[in-house]
Amino acid sequence: MAEVYKIVVTGPFDSGKTTFIGSISEIDVVSTERTTRVGGKRHSTTVAMDFGRITLREGRVLFLYGTPGQGRFDFMWEILSEGMLGYVLLLDGSRPDTFEEGLRILDAFERISEAPHVVALTRPEAPGSLHASNAARRVPALEGHTVCECDARRLNDVKDVLLELLEAVLAGAEARAQAG
Repeated sequence: MAEVYKIVVTGPFDSGKTTFIGSISEIDVVSTERTTRVGGKRHSTTVAMDFGRITLREGRVLFLYGTPGQGRFDFMWEILSEGMLGYVLLLDGSRPDTFEEGLRILDAFERISEAPHVVALTRPEAPGSLHASNAARRVPALEGHTVCECDARRLNDVKDVLLELLEAVLAGAEARAQAG
């Protein structure tokens, strides 16, 4: 029987959650998207969750769950967080107008769970985008959090973010073991 580990991918609306999961999932992303209008434009938005899967070695499997990004669906966050190994908060580095919402999501997840997490700044190639090197200076609330950059369309970037998260998970496990 496979050992299953759960990772949650969260963030504000249109931060790249579905794309992130789709870039690495070995199955087509199972998605509960609906078309909505925002500012007169049509967008797809996740209303319950996205789901992807990665098979690792030795019968280990990562399940990736993407949360809805709109606040009206925030009741799903606690449901999807149950039993998670850790989580990734995606912030669109090119849209500072979404940082406040992202920090609200981070605060909610920190209240829900003590699971390790990383903050990944998406769209690092966009002009004026926030980068990991200046994140804490421009957004002081990110001080003390592991922050990295990620083009959610690129497999290697997504792998790097997940490896960063797994390092945080292992560091937490080692610290708990030493504490006894």
